[in-house]
Amino acid sequence: MTHVVTDNCIKCKYTDCVEVCPVDCFHEGPNFLVIDPIECIDCTLCVAECPAYAIFPEDDVPGGQEHFLQINAELAPKWPVIDGKIDALPDAEKWNGVADKLPYLER
Repeated sequence: MTHVVTDNCIKCKYTDCVEVCPVDCFHEGPNFLVIDPIECIDCTLCVAECPAYAIFPEDDVPGGQEHFLQINAELAPKWPVIDGKIDALPDAEKWNGVADKLPYLER
């Protein structure tokens, strides 16, 4: 099983999760992070570290956000691995908790 980054990460991109990942399965895009489903070892460490509560086990992805399984799988091979914490996006606090941010995802 893998974990999945969902909607609330868009335009926030907190990287606390990246810092605890033992296998460097996070990939960084312009305003979103994804998890490589092939590399993820299902350790669950990232879930508790995400200040945006945007990471879920694939079987527990909130209803209506199942498409993020495909988004993570599609974008992980295209984006570079991120293996250390960086600053969140400047407006992260403003965007944290805003619903339906998929139209803002920069690929």
